[in-house]
Amino acid sequence: MKIVQINAVYNISSTGRTTTELHNALLQKGHESYVLCSKTNKYGDMNVECISTEVDIKLHGLMSRLSGKQGYFSSCATRKIIKRLNEIKPDVVHLRNLHGNYINVPMILKYLAENNIATVVTLHDCWFFTGKCCYYTDDNCDKWQYGCGNCPALKKWNKSWLFDKSAEMLADKKHLFSNIEKLGVIGVSDWITNEAKQSILKDTKIVKRIYNWIDLQQFSPKDTMALRKDLNIENDFVVLGVSQYWSVEKGILKIIDVAKRMPECKFVLVGKMIESYDLPENVICIGLLSNADELAKYYSMADVLINPSVQETFGKTTAEAIASGTPVIGYNVTATPELIGVDCGIVLELDCETDEIVNAVKTIRSNGKKHYFENCINFAQNNFNKNNLIDEYIEVYKQLIDVE
Repeated sequence: MKIVQINAVYNISSTGRTTTELHNALLQKGHESYVLCSKTNKYGDMNVECISTEVDIKLHGLMSRLSGKQGYFSSCATRKIIKRLNEIKPDVVHLRNLHGNYINVPMILKYLAENNIATVVTLHDCWFFTGKCCYYTDDNCDKWQYGCGNCPALKKWNKSWLFDKSAEMLADKKHLFSNIEKLGVIGVSDWITNEAKQSILKDTKIVKRIYNWIDLQQFSPKDTMALRKDLNIENDFVVLGVSQYWSVEKGILKIIDVAKRMPECKFVLVGKMIESYDLPENVICIGLLSNADELAKYYSMADVLINPSVQETFGKTTAEAIASGTPVIGYNVTATPELIGVDCGIVLELDCETDEIVNAVKTIRSNGKKHYFENCINFAQNNFNKNNLIDEYIEVYKQLIDVE
């Protein structure tokens, strides 16, 4: 088969890493695989092409904010994509993140429909079935189910400065997707898959869940004695937090509050701090880690991971921690609870008091990491195995193009 993935990034962030891993796996299995993206930090990989420029991305972002419409610009870059698709003649086009200000969404969806190309959409967030937002749970919004408009997230995500075009954009998506005959929609969790089944995508030929995978060789238990020594926490109980960036929305204040109440524990935070916060002495800030092998050591080193996020379509930090044998404390919202298996951590209600989080940490400390370790490893093996999940994608490709 010939498969083309289109994603905003390649080998950058979680969607970029997933795109890279699928691309390499398809090549190894003897398929013709291509990636068209706007940004990469890994040049020279076979069949990987950047089709946008930094100037075009910035111009698209500006026009989007002025017009209130995202994904309606970058016509030149999209014509380049269409030219390459005409040359490659793919059996399947796999769409990932299209809301990175680099592609004209109506143009590419019309092309796929007119040429009857099998199309797979992976829901890394909710953008494909909303007017404009990536997530809506924080705003208690269900307008995406019946038409959008009067958008409560107008100043979030890709901000609209002047106009609310959310209703128009949702109507466009509904029309454009309905014209693609061979369409498969993949949710990366049960939660988002069930949401999609209530959306404009509900009548799609295939709607199923395929979890994001974890590289279980990379994210696995490591010897971290040297890391603990470097951090001067050899004998401490370590609570880990991992985020690309830390902000109030990401739960930094909640973690700080827990740390203040547990001075006997060390709190290690991986990720960029958006603002400066009054951190207690038992909090260690590592900064952003771009190296996955280094990140894997932090997961292994910790006794527990706290994931304070309230909007997760999957939650890769949760899955990576569990794959490393580390239990997780998370909220009972969106995809988080389904990723924390039985005896793989503790799930708390969203409106719980800080004391309940403190008690959860104390429970895990009392039980000991060994109590959770084997359950975490087995849960990851059964649910996040990369080879198994990539094979599931290949089966979806075959179903759409009717290949035995």
